[in-house]
Amino acid sequence: MKEKDFISVIKRISGSEYIGDDCAYLKDLGIVITQDSLVEGIHFSLDYMTPEQLGYKSIMVNLSDIAASGAKAEYITVSLSTPPNIETDFVEKLYTGMQKACQENNQNIKIVGGDITGSEKIFISVCAIGNTKNCKISSRKSAKVGYKIVVSGNHGSSAVGLKLLTEGKTTPEQFIKAHLEPKAQILFGQKISNNITKDYAMMDTSDGLLDALSTIANESHVLLEIDFNKIPYDKEIEHFENWQNLILYGGEDYQIVAAVPKDFETSGTVIGEVKSGSGINLIKNNEITHLERVEIEQKLFNHFSTEQNI
Repeated sequence: MKEKDFISVIKRISGSEYIGDDCAYLKDLGIVITQDSLVEGIHFSLDYMTPEQLGYKSIMVNLSDIAASGAKAEYITVSLSTPPNIETDFVEKLYTGMQKACQENNQNIKIVGGDITGSEKIFISVCAIGNTKNCKISSRKSAKVGYKIVVSGNHGSSAVGLKLLTEGKTTPEQFIKAHLEPKAQILFGQKISNNITKDYAMMDTSDGLLDALSTIANESHVLLEIDFNKIPYDKEIEHFENWQNLILYGGEDYQIVAAVPKDFETSGTVIGEVKSGSGINLIKNNEITHLERVEIEQKLFNHFSTEQNI
């Protein structure tokens, strides 16, 4: 997968200790910081997405990273590149969607600046800054043997929505909405970080549920045993071809996966536990399939292609 190859090269050359989690945790400043980009023709198409929805999603994908770190989002900067035919009306609607995302859950996140340039396609790059006060920040390296694995929300819905949109369909509506208007799990992440005392692992499922699970397993040098039957999903997914793969590998649900102590009380659904070993043991119909990271990456959501292998 090119994205992870590129990250490895960047991390090696920069020598940065901060690269690897959803956000860079700058402890000396008391903040976390993250940045994500949306590129026309790769991450979205205005053929099926309104400017408001585009603005809303561009913010939510960044707030999801902040939520997965355990911090509280405070500030946003936006770099916007547009072709010459884009009018002021588009920008007004785009930022209306952004402002809506910033105000959800009474967060009152502020857009404080950015940059505007020309380009051949629409390009949006958002930087989000989170406050770590009274929060215990997560790390993908902190899953411990004996911990339980919990997840928020349903999985696979966004992948189904993307599939429907690329086929020119507009129903079932809940799947379309899951893809175009994802909800960052802000309160879920904050509830954990505000109450937990031990080290823990947490990340979002932007690149798919199995990607998050496999990354935590790999970074923490442990085995995650997952019961497929316990993974929450919309039952209508079962009407779609390869529906189990949509749940496991489909990206952009922006739910959260966390490995926390067994006695820690949190919302969400327990889908497995952390054991000694490596990789993922996936239990389906009383049969165990062992998956190492290289096998999982072959099926993952790919940000470098519009043809997703799901």
